[in-house]
Amino acid sequence: MATSTRISLAVAGVLLIFGGTTIALAWRPAIGTVEPPAPQSFDPELVKRGRQLAAIGNCIVCHTVRGGEELAGGMPVSTPFGTVYSTNITPDPDTGIGRWSEAAFQRAMSYGVDRAGQHLYPTFPYDHFTRVTGEDDRALYAYLMTRQSVRAPARQNQLSFPFNQRLLIAGWKLLFLRHGEFRPEPSKSSEWNRGAYLVEGLAHCGACHTPRNALGAERNEAAFGGGEAENWLAYAINAQSPAPVPWTEEALFAYLRRGWASDHGVARGPMAQVVSNLSDVDDDDVRAIAAYTGGLFGPPAPDRVRAGETVRAEAGKTQTTSPQTSASISTRNAGSPTTDSGAVIYAAACAGCHETARPLPYAGVNLRLSTAISAPDARNAANTVLYGLPALEGERSPIMPGFASSMTDAQVSALLKYLRAHFSNQPQWSNIDQTVAGARQAQAAFLQTSADPPNIATDPSPRDKP
Repeated sequence: MATSTRISLAVAGVLLIFGGTTIALAWRPAIGTVEPPAPQSFDPELVKRGRQLAAIGNCIVCHTVRGGEELAGGMPVSTPFGTVYSTNITPDPDTGIGRWSEAAFQRAMSYGVDRAGQHLYPTFPYDHFTRVTGEDDRALYAYLMTRQSVRAPARQNQLSFPFNQRLLIAGWKLLFLRHGEFRPEPSKSSEWNRGAYLVEGLAHCGACHTPRNALGAERNEAAFGGGEAENWLAYAINAQSPAPVPWTEEALFAYLRRGWASDHGVARGPMAQVVSNLSDVDDDDVRAIAAYTGGLFGPPAPDRVRAGETVRAEAGKTQTTSPQTSASISTRNAGSPTTDSGAVIYAAACAGCHETARPLPYAGVNLRLSTAISAPDARNAANTVLYGLPALEGERSPIMPGFASSMTDAQVSALLKYLRAHFSNQPQWSNIDQTVAGARQAQAAFLQTSADPPNIATDPSPRDKP
């Protein structure tokens, strides 16, 4: 037999086995319905724990659409293959999960299969939730089953052929889904292990912070190397971090607790929603997440430490001098019309807050310290310039007006080019004009569909509520 024939037969055999296995995996039986359990039947302590776990899992963000009822679904999730809409996870018996047994809920969490036996698209991150313990799944179930019931039928996904064929999801799972609860690392502290369990599991941080392959699965070899969500860059949270000053565990805790860190910037976009939800979570779990995530960055190399100290020193000098004026900036950057234009815009619209060291909430983050300005692309900076940092009642964090209505795309591009050149040591961004145009379009859509993040709770008492 010729070599080419043997290769063809081998390939055909592999495809046949893969196809047969996929079909075998595709069928899952329905799990029988139950009468919706009475909310009073659940232990309040279990519900309370489920409430915090749901906050860590960010459930409300993906299952709530702007103007809609909490957890009633309908939130569009854009993917390279089309749009998938989240479903109703309130206890409504007809359109929600009211008739789901705890076993059906557990299967959805661990295997991505709904009560009726239908495979769920991996926009529901069961590739992370498979690590969640049965005890925590029970708490989540108790919490969801005690929420307000909302009738909200599922919206039809907008996926083209063949991605609208759920049979393919079984093949995806065969390739990329690995089952198994989290196993603690004995050599690490209990806090680190708790953080690992949350970050790798329920919090599914890698879903945004890890790049994906052509089939939409996380590239495990590049875990936490940076990804994206809703046209925001989810920064690398490992040694590839673009932050000018290395993150510390304490800075991470402050950022996750209050939504900003003076050496890095402010959480906005999808990350603002994550932080808002974490405000419902006890300090111990937030500290555990910070401890594990801090370990992902690893100890910074000596030259990285020195560079960070230099940046921090330069930032300190900037905020002790008078704000720049259009005249002084234009003179210093003469020779580049585009940069000069950006400098004038900066002096007129930005320097008054970013260089005066005023107290919060009127002080702007020092842009030499901003991760957004040193990031690999301009998406986050463009989003912030266009849509600002809106003030939230009761939240004491930096605020900033948005300039989407008062600046043209060309003016925003010129400003960003100036900011990059003046406040970072990185090369200029490429395709910045396209980035600005894309940010204007994508963020406008995001702000129309995404529910407003609640304020970051300054009062910890809600954490005690079931």
